[in-house]
Amino acid sequence: MTTSSATVASATPLAAPASRVSPALWWAFALCFLSNVLAGLSSTLTSVYLPVMVKDLLGADAAQSLAQVSAFISALYFVGWAIGGMTWGWIGDRIGRARALALAIVTYGLFTFLKGLAASWEMMLVFQFFCGFGVGGVLVLNTTLLAETWPDKSRAVFVGILSIGFPVGIFSSGAVNYLVGSWRQGFMLGAVPVALGLLAFFTLRESERWRQARSAPVADRASLREHRLTVFNGSVIFGCMLIGMWAIFSWLPTWVQTLLPAGVDGQRERGLSMMFMGMGGLTGGFLSGWVANALGVRRAMLLCFGGCFTLALLLFKAHSAFTPLTMANIAGLALMFGISQGLLGVYIPLLFPVPIRATATGMCFNFGRYFTAAAVYFVGALVAILGGYGNSLVTFSMVFVVGFVFLTFAKKSTTS
Repeated sequence: MTTSSATVASATPLAAPASRVSPALWWAFALCFLSNVLAGLSSTLTSVYLPVMVKDLLGADAAQSLAQVSAFISALYFVGWAIGGMTWGWIGDRIGRARALALAIVTYGLFTFLKGLAASWEMMLVFQFFCGFGVGGVLVLNTTLLAETWPDKSRAVFVGILSIGFPVGIFSSGAVNYLVGSWRQGFMLGAVPVALGLLAFFTLRESERWRQARSAPVADRASLREHRLTVFNGSVIFGCMLIGMWAIFSWLPTWVQTLLPAGVDGQRERGLSMMFMGMGGLTGGFLSGWVANALGVRRAMLLCFGGCFTLALLLFKAHSAFTPLTMANIAGLALMFGISQGLLGVYIPLLFPVPIRATATGMCFNFGRYFTAAAVYFVGALVAILGGYGNSLVTFSMVFVVGFVFLTFAKKSTTS
């Protein structure tokens, strides 16, 4: 599971990241963070408006087709996300991280806006796919850009803070739904990321490391084929955390309901469990950079994979009733999830040389999304066979052990 580290041969050594945070870098961070927040908002607006939106688009056929059409709309977004993450990474390696990021922001903003104008559910499917396509690119490109340009000493801290932008956007979608009752008016907020993307296109400074790597002779550039084993390892490591995290996120409220006495509504308990999950995740993402600096990125990630498995085992096997200790266990598990997302944002891009960095990062970030969808389905499908949601979730938590093993033998990140 290891691979040799290839370097880009060039007559001129690649420029090191900046040694201090310049105004241009602060501007880049602000744009990247806002693009993440708006991506999270755009991603969740469809979910919060989904029941009303689909009924309006289906009209008289709503009763018969509501569930099926809603499922299509939700699923196609993640397909677009995964394809977009890999495609925009390839684009970013060819036209530059800054320009590709700006275009990806405009893409998801434009198609969010167009969703408000959809005249049929088929049109909504198309707009939903391309919205996910743009979001997938943004989450790859802004991480890659900051990884290449931010000073080494504080890189992990700020990439970690960047990772909390998306959940902040998810939280914001609830506020939009509360304040804007019309789903068509709500989607008009897509104009905001369009404006942000255009601003980024004309003001965001390109990575000097990318510029120098692109100016190297073609024969001297690294190829993706040389790093295919590292792409595989990175995909497994990122995918294992993604699969375990989303399987637990998706089914946690249902599992919480099984802890309650028959006849208890459970709205309060389910809500509290997701609140603690959200708070733990945001806190973990914010702290991830300091954890990385204290322990080292790789050691900290091993701690996260081991901690996720241990806490998941404790949560789903040791709790037979919903208590304050259950909420503390959920918060601890979410804290590990949050830390892991910041750490992976630092670790994965720096596994690869500059000329293929965005392409390879996009692959690592998105291959696992296809398996995540299957895992979320099979957690529910295997409940009867495995004897309950807790046993099913513990079984799928074994992916954290797989990630731990792969990470143990994987190559270290570079700082180039």
